[in-house]
Amino acid sequence: MASQPRINSTLVSVIRMAKLSKSNAAAGPLKVFHFIHNQDRPDKAFTTERAQKAGKANAASGKIFVTVPPDHFGPITAENDPDRNQGVHVGECWEDRLECRQWGAHLPHVAGIAGQSNYGAQSVALSGGYEDDEDHGEWFLYTGSGGRDLSGNKRTNKEQSFDQKFEKMNEALRVSCKKGYPVRVVRSHKEKRSSYAPEKGVRYDGVYRIEKCWRKVGIQGFKVCRYLFVRCDNEPAPWTSDEHGDRPRPLPSISELKKATDIFERKESPLWDFDEEGSRWKWKKAPPPSKKPANAADLEEGKRTRKAIRHSRKLSTRERLLKEFGCLICQQVMSLPVTTPCAHNFCKSCFEAAFTGKTAIRERNKGGRTLRSQKNILNCPSCPTDISDFLQDLQVNRELMDVIESLKQKSEENEEPAEEEPMNDLEESTSLGSSDEKTGKKTENVDTKDDLENALPNCEEERISKRRKVDTAQVGDDDLQ
Repeated sequence: MASQPRINSTLVSVIRMAKLSKSNAAAGPLKVFHFIHNQDRPDKAFTTERAQKAGKANAASGKIFVTVPPDHFGPITAENDPDRNQGVHVGECWEDRLECRQWGAHLPHVAGIAGQSNYGAQSVALSGGYEDDEDHGEWFLYTGSGGRDLSGNKRTNKEQSFDQKFEKMNEALRVSCKKGYPVRVVRSHKEKRSSYAPEKGVRYDGVYRIEKCWRKVGIQGFKVCRYLFVRCDNEPAPWTSDEHGDRPRPLPSISELKKATDIFERKESPLWDFDEEGSRWKWKKAPPPSKKPANAADLEEGKRTRKAIRHSRKLSTRERLLKEFGCLICQQVMSLPVTTPCAHNFCKSCFEAAFTGKTAIRERNKGGRTLRSQKNILNCPSCPTDISDFLQDLQVNRELMDVIESLKQKSEENEEPAEEEPMNDLEESTSLGSSDEKTGKKTENVDTKDDLENALPNCEEERISKRRKVDTAQVGDDDLQ
């Protein structure tokens, strides 16, 4: 530890936050980023001022050109296309998923399934995300979502580590299977295993219906949710030369169903079905009513922005500093903090519980003979560092504990009931720190850094005083004995 000292990143971040809060309070109100409504967005995807780097990874969607709500089922017709008055046709291609989103074919620009678990799925994207997928053009086997560890920044982890279940987006697909809803399908050039994927960009391939769903053990050894999609569109597929759309066809034989579990097959009549009289696919009953308005994306984003603003107003600087003193195991403010040689901080109880049943020494015997004891390697819960020696003499970090207690005490003293103000205009509400009512909070921000810097010496004096009292009490007890 002495030869390779580690920086305590928690203390560094807290001190930096205290310094920033003081400088921000002295400099005036923070920079405000306003919410952009759909009508004010450009025609193509754009990068906001908050993006650290230029490019599609940080790009925001351009203007949404169609008037369908996010939970719209079925094709997008001409009445929902005010700009072109033609709707979205089969075979229409876009540069990427962000442009595809602008025409409503598939709204999520990352997720492969668009839907709601209690309402159904409106669209899916075939983009090579799961190696279990099988694409046969007029029908395909689609793999559900989940089963992968996406914690931290693992956005592209393709290794499955647990079983998929019929929940969330997977349940949304099962609801569409049960009701017989049409599901829009887009194919991406990223699906390299399919002969029906476009050579570049994203292409809309019409609507399909989910006929069956089940679970089976996938290629990586964990269970995956599987769905049989069969095409049922009035327009011909992009890879055919037919002049008419699909006709009802017999379901393909699926060999993996023999070992499948949780098999579900629709028993009731589908809502989207073929009409023999009109020789076309249509809604046999009224389509499910939309639960979201056409500008629901604007409304939801506005709600999230207002919620974040209210939350930031409620949290004082001291409360934000306390939040930084969180245990890496329970994620709560640390109680009796311990700091490992690798500079990670934990609650003492959480830290001890992580090593329950583990010993630093392992006794060995062979053929009745006692062998030399072997040292067990006990790694830190947050890194591979061996801390077995540290566990032998576990000490509470008194300095860190005193700083936390000092911040807690001052936060409780200054705690006042906060009243929520009505937010008539979002842009007015985003100007944080500009009104006279927040003068008290700004003063608090200025003083917090001084409180943090003075907390350690003051706490040291208090602890010395306590020790003196304890020593005096022990002397008195010895005299009595």
